[in-house]
Order: sequence, then C-alpha cells, then structure tokens
Amino acid sequence: MVTVAVAGGTGGIGRAIVEAIAEGGKHKIIVLARKSDEELAARLGAPIIAVDYFNVLELTHTLEKHGVHTVISTINMRTTEGEPPEIELIRAADASKSTKRMISSEWGIPLGPEEIEKQVQVARKYRAKAAMEEAKDLETTVVYNGYFLDYYVGPQIKTYLGPATLFVDVEHDAASIPGDGMTPVVYSHTSDVGRLVNASLDLKKWEPETYIVCDKVTLNEFVQLAEAAKGTKFKAVYDTVEDLKAGNWTDLPGQVAALLLVNGAFDLKPETTLNDMFPKIKTSTVKELLEKAWKNFSGGPSARATIDQRILGILLALLYTSLRSVD
Repeated sequence: MVTVAVAGGTGGIGRAIVEAIAEGGKHKIIVLARKSDEELAARLGAPIIAVDYFNVLELTHTLEKHGVHTVISTINMRTTEGEPPEIELIRAADASKSTKRMISSEWGIPLGPEEIEKQVQVARKYRAKAAMEEAKDLETTVVYNGYFLDYYVGPQIKTYLGPATLFVDVEHDAASIPGDGMTPVVYSHTSDVGRLVNASLDLKKWEPETYIVCDKVTLNEFVQLAEAAKGTKFKAVYDTVEDLKAGNWTDLPGQVAALLLVNGAFDLKPETTLNDMFPKIKTSTVKELLEKAWKNFSGGPSARATIDQRILGILLALLYTSLRSVD
C-alpha cells in the first residue's frame, strides 16, 4: 500500500480516479485542492488538503507530511487564469523525500510541437515535460486515453465531466464529420480510465508514456452505433479537408480539432496499453455505452445541457483535454 495524492481530484477525470482508487481499497488516497471541503471529502472517502500550488516549499512539506508516494495530476492545463501550477507540482514531488512517482496532467492525445502555437495547453504540457525530464528522483509518466466517451453518454451514465459536443450531437441526431469519416478515433470512459490508472500503481516500472485504448471506431461507425441505439436517423454533414483548411466547417466541429482528426491524431497505436496489461479489467465499448445511455432515453433537451452550455462545451472540447477541475 502507498499513499496517493490526486491534484484536482474533486471533479472531472480527477474525481473518477479518486473514486477508483478508493473503491480498489489497496492504497491510501488524499486529494490536493485550493480549498478544503469536509462534506465532499466525506463523499469521496478521502481527505481534501488545501494547498498553495505555487508555493513549492509548502507543497513539498505537505507531500512529506502525508507520506505521499505517488502524485497524480489532473490539473487544468487549459485554464485562462494564468499559467497552471503543473511545474511547481512536479518540482515539489521531486523535492519530497517520500514521493517517488508522478503522473503529469495529460489525459488526451499526444500532440507534436507544431501545435504549440495553436493551442495554449500544448505549450504548457511541453514545459511540464521539460520539468519532468529535469527531475532527479522522480519516476514520471503521462496518460494518453483518446477522447472521453463521457461527453456522449452523460448524464445518463455517471460522469464528472461537463457537457461538450465534438463532431456528433447524439441528443439532437446530428453529426458534422471532417473528411470522409473513415479515420479511427480512440475513446475511453473516465470510470475505466480511473480503474486502469489505479491498477497501474502496482506496476514495478512505468514507461514515460502510458496508453489506454478502451475502444476505437471511425466517426461513421460512431454515428451508425448512435443511430442504432436511439432508433433514429442522424443528419450527417461532411466537411472536406479543403473546406477545413479554408476555415469553413459545419456547426459542430472546430477547424483545429477536425484537421487533427483527419490526420490521425486520435488514432492511437501504442505497442502496449494498460488494457493489455490488465485484461481482467473489462472496459466499456462505444456500442455498450451508447445503448445504455440512449436506447430508452426519454428526456428532452432540458435533461442535458442548455444551448449556452453546449456552445461553451464545444469550445472547451476543441482544446483536447478533459474538463478537469483545479480547486
């Protein structure tokens, strides 16, 4: 048993990971946040420790005080409130005498340096990667899990991610597909990611990059599965690559997201995955979750996001990281 600290563990993918570790029952867990919340801590089954993320000495002391062996960061790397404290957390974990491992905040797809000027969170992640490489006494990794399936099946299926629509609007029977729709996309649900991350805590060695691939389908296949689950025909519109490059795209996707998809950025092809390492952990497929969420769904638009929320969700989704909470 080790003590695990999850930074940003009160919401989003962080909360899913906290719940998975708590349910696993093998490791002790604490949540790092900007403020404490006793009521939420009771529901999580884990104490919430208030920290100043930007005070490396104080943060180091907190990790040592609680005997934290492993830090898992789900810090919001796309925040508009200045530089996120990921580098400070890495430095504190490296300085902590008790801390030996850290998962830095990624939770999406690997993007090359050519995306640094296009997406602010990519530049931040590259700076965090440099900080990890400078660490002297810290084993580190990042987790790539593709696109979160939660966005298409919540709130019918429990999730802590906010509303977002990317390419397919299941509720309104619509799809806006970049290219020919034949490029595969990796999908994973946060609950499965949490269980696999919990299992990875027992690995003797981590690789610098960790992959989770719960399912992989093309957008055409995704739409067909959604149509079958709902028993309805979707209105699908296709945007050519030429239109996307010219900045002309249909309502749902964004240009950057669409071009990345048609270029295969979501088609993860790792040599091994946590799914391979832990075959007894059965994860959900796109088909299973779409059917569970939509086959007998009787709610209307009010049961999900408002239009304003959806617009905000689209913009956030285009930044390619899960909607993660930093407290």
